[in-house]
Amino acid sequence: MDLGNSGKDEEISKSTVEEWSKWLDFNRETISSVVPEESGLFKVHASMKILYMGMAQNLQTTLLDSILDPCIGKGQRFSYMVNHGSLEHLKTELLKDYKLRHNGTLPACMESMK
Repeated sequence: MDLGNSGKDEEISKSTVEEWSKWLDFNRETISSVVPEESGLFKVHASMKILYMGMAQNLQTTLLDSILDPCIGKGQRFSYMVNHGSLEHLKTELLKDYKLRHNGTLPACMESMK
């Protein structure tokens, strides 16, 4: 599932989409060995459905903590993007794009945020 630009919406630039990591296994070993201790955004999915999209000042720490979350911890794969700019703005745009593609719904682990 690609959360990038659908071609219809220009909210998320092509350059932003190209900065996402490939999908990686959502486990402590992968997170500890691959993910930097930098700020950015991340997406977690299970069975090709996005469970959660978040932002972090320290991606590695936040992803390791997310494994313990009852909902996010069900994730199988994750992708991240290092970004030192306006994380809140980028997250808002990602969620806006996701909702446009999914009839106004949020990812499963974010439903309580409506």
